Amino acid sequence: MSTLNILHFPDPRLRIKAKPVEIFDAALRTLIDDMFETMYAAPGVGLAATQVDIHKRLLVVDVSEDQDAPHAFVNPRIVTRGGVSVHDEGCLSFPGIYEQVERESHITVVAQDGDGQPFTLEAEGLMAVCIQHEIDHLDGKLFVDYISELKRGRIRKKLLKQQRQAS
Repeated sequence: MSTLNILHFPDPRLRIKAKPVEIFDAALRTLIDDMFETMYAAPGVGLAATQVDIHKRLLVVDVSEDQDAPHAFVNPRIVTRGGVSVHDEGCLSFPGIYEQVERESHITVVAQDGDGQPFTLEAEGLMAVCIQHEIDHLDGKLFVDYISELKRGRIRKKLLKQQRQAS
């Protein structure tokens, strides 16, 4: 396994819409393992393939305290939504940035696992928020799209400053 590079906002590749996964093979399973390793090392609770510059409809999530409940979603699709919740969201592509975002409080998602087997998962709370956040990445949408342009501009300036200082 290896750790992948995470793209940071405002990298335009974060806006690329992911394509469906059609081939379920050892390379896909290795990618899933690498994404989990990257997410845990960051540390984070979710990671979309788009964030590591791979534009396939694949995401990984583990919202457990002990990092012992990994879920991989290939070609995920939300089929039901309900309720409203507001959470402070962060993102591995926006290091150190948190904003309140309104999302559905419970969802049903259909997807495939790394072997191509279909499954359905009902999620609520943090798991539902995380899945919605990561699916947005696959659609080229970012959590800052839910906040004002003024706040988005401040975040862009802050992250560009951080990147200059790191170089």
